[in-house]
Amino acid sequence: MTTQTVLPGKDTAQAGELYISFELGDKKWKVTASDGCRGPSRYNVDAGDTAAVADCIRKAAERCMLGPRFKAHACYEAGRDGWWLHRWLVQQGVDNIVVDAASIEVNRRARRAKTDRLDGDKLLAMLLRHHGGERVWSVLREPTPEDEDARRTHRELARLTTERTAHTNRIGSLLVLHNLRPNVVIGGRDWAKWLEHHREQIPPVLRAEVERESARLSLVKQQVKALEAERRLEVDTGKQPVVAHLTQLRSIGLKTAWVLDKELFGWRRFANRRELAGCLGLVPTPYDSGGSRIEQGISKAGNKRARALLVELAWGWLRLQPDSALTQWFNRRFAGSGKRMRRVGIVALARRLAIALWRYLEHGEIPAGALLKPSGA
Repeated sequence: MTTQTVLPGKDTAQAGELYISFELGDKKWKVTASDGCRGPSRYNVDAGDTAAVADCIRKAAERCMLGPRFKAHACYEAGRDGWWLHRWLVQQGVDNIVVDAASIEVNRRARRAKTDRLDGDKLLAMLLRHHGGERVWSVLREPTPEDEDARRTHRELARLTTERTAHTNRIGSLLVLHNLRPNVVIGGRDWAKWLEHHREQIPPVLRAEVERESARLSLVKQQVKALEAERRLEVDTGKQPVVAHLTQLRSIGLKTAWVLDKELFGWRRFANRRELAGCLGLVPTPYDSGGSRIEQGISKAGNKRARALLVELAWGWLRLQPDSALTQWFNRRFAGSGKRMRRVGIVALARRLAIALWRYLEHGEIPAGALLKPSGA
């Protein structure tokens, strides 16, 4: 693959390849570069300083005596910086890849040295092996800026829901200090209404703390309602066809369909069911060495949000789609077994359900025996 010139020059008679790894920190980045023959050049730059990164690439190319038309290959671990650096490097003509940090091999000694310098050297060595044709790690697929941005809504909703629960539990815990149990008294969690009728029973400092906590809870609830209304409007106006298509199946609601679309089916493309299961981490991890043959369970190396949601959806599928082929398969294999085998079976059902939903979206194949919701439901 031919890349653009990283740093323009006039002499095009010479060429070469430069390999670069980035160890990204919060304040400093470690840039390690080599042509594969010489020892690595190491540079420290301020985090996010793209001009300094470009200067490091130029210095490394000069040290390796590469021509101005050299090809640059780079890598960094997926993390908090996301995809902006990858896109900037690609714009500069650098062939960059973002790798799954969990797939990078490490020394298995109980105590091993770990520094940014060693990590940068390790990434560089593995990048050289990767371009030499060896399969050494998992390379992540880049979402478009639009697909990446579309994931913000449901992730923020998940955080707000957790925060709402935390505020609610905190208020309840504070009141229990004085044997006040509003859930028992009014059967709900309208704290403002409850406080109006019980202000005198609460000490003043505690009452002020509860009121502040209640105000934060009220704000979180307002934001949750606004995001949910916005999401519903997009579906009703036809802006989310994948979500609308998924919600036609009984047992799949708007929240579930939205997450499956934005995290899994909306922008990812799978060649076969194995790729889909691998993306979800729903693949077996056998241990077969010498005389030991042990099944270690699923890998859990994929998208944890989609995987957890599919397991939850599988339980609902059993209840709401009792006549489907998937439910009947589960009942034959696991329903009569103990609790542990049913938990194992529900994970297997989640994998089969993911494959069935993928085929439903890609080819319009309704899962065997599954029911659709009535029109207008």
